[in-house]
Amino acid sequence: MRAVLVRAFGPTDDVEVGEAEAPLRLGTEVVVDVHAAGMNPIDWKTIAGKGAAAAVAPLLPWIPGGDVAGVVAEAPYEAHDLQPGDAVYGIANHWRTHGSFAEQASVPSLALAPKPESLSFELAAAVPCAALTAWDAVVRIAKARAGQRILIHAGAGGVGHFAVQLAKYFGAHVATTVSSRNVDFARSLGADEVVDYTRDRFEDALQKVDVVVDLVGNASHDTGTRSLDVLKHGGLYLNVPTGSWPEYAAASAERGLRSSAVKVEADGSNLGIIGRLIDAGDVRVELQHAYRMDEVHEALAELRGGHVRGKLVLKVR
Repeated sequence: MRAVLVRAFGPTDDVEVGEAEAPLRLGTEVVVDVHAAGMNPIDWKTIAGKGAAAAVAPLLPWIPGGDVAGVVAEAPYEAHDLQPGDAVYGIANHWRTHGSFAEQASVPSLALAPKPESLSFELAAAVPCAALTAWDAVVRIAKARAGQRILIHAGAGGVGHFAVQLAKYFGAHVATTVSSRNVDFARSLGADEVVDYTRDRFEDALQKVDVVVDLVGNASHDTGTRSLDVLKHGGLYLNVPTGSWPEYAAASAERGLRSSAVKVEADGSNLGIIGRLIDAGDVRVELQHAYRMDEVHEALAELRGGHVRGKLVLKVR
């Protein structure tokens, strides 16, 4: 099969498109004919030798890619809920094995859900990792609800644009930080307060909040440290990008605040709920660009540059 191959960790320009063995299905895994694969920061980080590089090093040449949207080619068994021909989307276990930047991928059945009927494969591939990360932060951990004030940093990005919509759907008062070009976009997602971080300091512009969902951390402008200034006593700080602020827990505790990291759960049940919200028109998907597989170098360069509105996707078929 045709696939994106990482033969050695290093510059993203060194990846190549070539031929690889088709995946073997084990246990209750599902072989998916991949139509489109979403792109996430963990992809370029792992290619560069960070991220999950230590786990996948024995697999070199390795196929990256977590988000997957396509059609079931092989089911786990005859009476399984997912059967050949079913349109699905979900998350491949690319932290431990080969990923979705290929014509086929073997995916745990519990990490898949029916593809939303209202979405193309390209749009569907933009959903799983980002939307489930947002779900875990906003719904599962923060328990978004009426009367709650939530600040979401980078509200126009992949995780951020889902987090804003989910927090608003569940009744919270939502504030977010974005760049100048994304102010109107953030408002269109339902944000009650939008701070242009290139012009204003959010800690000066906002009232105290109950929860901060930090998709930036101290990797840029000390966003994590400054976020503690805007939290109410006993409030909750959630740090999402791995390594973006290693000291967040101690700093939060010193101020009487709760804190936690957030790691995405490849949960097909929650992904099914998100799909129903999308089909009902309560959540929308922003796709900045869909690249062909042979444009993977351009796609990875844009991904690594940051400032993507919504998501980037590779078109596989």
